[in-house]
Amino acid sequence: MTRRTPALVLALALAATALAACSTGPSGAKDGSATSASTSAVANQGAFPVTIKHHFGETTIEKAPQRVVAIGSSDPDNVLALGVVPVGIGKVTWGGNDHGTTPWFDAKLKQLGGQEPTLLDQTDAIPFDDIAKLAPDVILATYSGLTKAQYDKLSKIAPVVAYPKDPWETTWQDSLEMDAEALGRTAQARQLEQTTTQELDAVKQQYPQIVGKTFIWAALATTDLSQVPYYTPDDERPRFLASIGMKNAPIIEKIAPQGVFYGQISAERAAELKSDVLVTYAVKDSDAATYRSDKLIGQIPAIRSGHMFAATDNTASLAAGVPTPLSVPYAVAHFVPNLVKAVDGQ
Repeated sequence: MTRRTPALVLALALAATALAACSTGPSGAKDGSATSASTSAVANQGAFPVTIKHHFGETTIEKAPQRVVAIGSSDPDNVLALGVVPVGIGKVTWGGNDHGTTPWFDAKLKQLGGQEPTLLDQTDAIPFDDIAKLAPDVILATYSGLTKAQYDKLSKIAPVVAYPKDPWETTWQDSLEMDAEALGRTAQARQLEQTTTQELDAVKQQYPQIVGKTFIWAALATTDLSQVPYYTPDDERPRFLASIGMKNAPIIEKIAPQGVFYGQISAERAAELKSDVLVTYAVKDSDAATYRSDKLIGQIPAIRSGHMFAATDNTASLAAGVPTPLSVPYAVAHFVPNLVKAVDGQ
């Protein structure tokens, strides 16, 4: 379930926010003894049975799940935001804290008073045996790169809800709505979607100078400056920036491949990558100077004009790169202000 190609190994190891293993929540019981918060008491009346269409076909859930495993990148946040504590989630391997969680998930889990879910390390592969030990009623992977073989194997454990169209291209709204269907909590999802959208809209009012500005969200890496990896308009990173009033650079809309979340262009064409601001990842602060001084990468117009945001705060980048009802407030507080500085040329 990794999102990388050989040419992008390091850049996307940083920039894909470890999506194959990027879920949140403190590590908990390893014996699968925990039980998800009951959905039956608050599930919408008449919600079950429900049949959910997705990339691999249809999945029918007969009754409100009691034991939820969420292995997609946004699914753990969605489940918790909907008031359900999952028994198992993916471990955060990029952008999380020392015990493999995120601040927003931890805060919500504490608010709900839920038992800590088991962390599932998906760095190398999906841990099928560990998932089976949790005896789930449903497995959620609405924002993932799940393959048909993985889907079939997981389906032998429990009903699986996969992404709706292409891998890694599910919007946060679709992911939330699909998870809510699976849990019988569509009414709650509508409220969450409205609140989250209002939070994003408020950014436009607070920072009007970013509205209408064009951007490129790249994945530069100092280890290989021969290419400029970038995220397409169908990826959640650019979608987040678009949701706060910014626009994809015309050059990206022109060259971006269809059906995938990223593309790349030779650094020899760096001067063509025109935008008002360039967002990229950095391992350390000095990386920005490396990008600026490179004879090719330094020709990217936004870098040359002093409008680059080289993000070293992986947690804030994760919050913006995988937006959910839980992560968006963190992104607004910790990612957006630095983005605004880049737009302002600071």
